[in-house]
Amino acid sequence: MTQLSIVIPAHNEAGNLAPLIAEITAVFAAEAPRLEYEIIIIDDGSSDGTRAEVSALMPSEPRLRLIAHGQRAGKSAALKTGFEAARGAWIAMLDGDGQNDPADLARLWPEIAGGGEAVIYAGVRRRRNDGPVKYATSKLANPIRKFMLRDGSRDAGCGFKVIPCALARALPYFDNMHRFLPALARREGLAVREVMINDRARRHGASKYGFFDRAAVAFLDVVGMYWLMRRYSPRGDIAEIAAQPEQTAKRAGAQGAR
Repeated sequence: MTQLSIVIPAHNEAGNLAPLIAEITAVFAAEAPRLEYEIIIIDDGSSDGTRAEVSALMPSEPRLRLIAHGQRAGKSAALKTGFEAARGAWIAMLDGDGQNDPADLARLWPEIAGGGEAVIYAGVRRRRNDGPVKYATSKLANPIRKFMLRDGSRDAGCGFKVIPCALARALPYFDNMHRFLPALARREGLAVREVMINDRARRHGASKYGFFDRAAVAFLDVVGMYWLMRRYSPRGDIAEIAAQPEQTAKRAGAQGAR
């Protein structure tokens, strides 16, 4: 039985994925050799050698899976594709640029495996290696998000998340939903466990986001998420009520008298 699905969305990440996959397999071979896991790369309409790079590794790495979008659909769409394809009880999300360190996931795994499913794990970067665009938009958007959503998240933009597969599939999908996973989890009554992680410089390529395509949607996303949170009605524990023994006996007696 697969315990963990590592879902990695990627758009034009040739040169980054092969080292990242090698790191994942090496660190888990050393730290959790008995772990049953899979690595799912979601190629989100790449136009470089991303698909060829991953395909070349698949014959020698049976845990590796590759799913390709016919056109670019965005990070949240890629994650949703990964959620639907995952076979593991838990889903870990890592960015395809190699900035997330697989060693952090291996270090955290014993806690995840030994705990319950009423919690998600959200990374908080010790030292961010963002460029000026990401830094500026984060400085602009984070105070607004925290004020409106009250999600308590210190680093909502961090791509490192670990979440129960059943919850990942049940969450409402919308574009950019990956930026609000802690808030969505709290909406479902789950606790959010923030964990300190490393943040590394990307090896190859450049960030896929510019200032305006991040900042322009940030405020609207927060407003939409605020509306979603306000319209949610928790149902508490849900359980099917079985018939009581005396009721069952009475029903059987009534049927026998007919």
